[in-house]
Amino acid sequence: MSKSAPNASAGFTMTELVMTMAIVAILAAIGVPSFRYVTASNRIASEINGLLGDMQFARSQAVKEGQSVTVCVSSNGTSCTGGNAWQNGWIVFLDANFNQQVDVAAGEKVIRIQPPFTGTDTFIASVNFTAITYNRMGYAPSGLAANTTIKLHDSANTTAWIRCLQITPIGTPTTEKFGAGTPLCS
Repeated sequence: MSKSAPNASAGFTMTELVMTMAIVAILAAIGVPSFRYVTASNRIASEINGLLGDMQFARSQAVKEGQSVTVCVSSNGTSCTGGNAWQNGWIVFLDANFNQQVDVAAGEKVIRIQPPFTGTDTFIASVNFTAITYNRMGYAPSGLAANTTIKLHDSANTTAWIRCLQITPIGTPTTEKFGAGTPLCS
């Protein structure tokens, strides 16, 4: 049976502690920028997919309900407020009279609401594009400009996070990353 030395201690030396802290600092310096990229990229993807999903929903509802359905910029969640700044929020509503305005008296009702973005991201249309209306066949015959584009980017305008939502003249929405091959998202 051996006895331990009376003066031995069970702990860390100063060198071990400093080395551990240095390794943690290096890992944090590598990980924090990557985490920032991931969170910003996910936020941007979520925002653009929100509008893409609502446009696809409006299109399917127009076919299902057999009447026009409109998606428009709305900062108050009850009516179309105009402007091409989609970061202010938008609504999807049944638009029986095809006038791109919510007319409660005509039996029109809002079926989806997207509140304004809470951050500083901007979501601006390339032309004065404030609303899109799908007819009962799922097309947008309202004379959209060829490949209308809504560009979404963060306040620093970092190209890695820029996304574009493109809408064809018949109303088909698609998304793409900045510089992904077409000049519309560059």
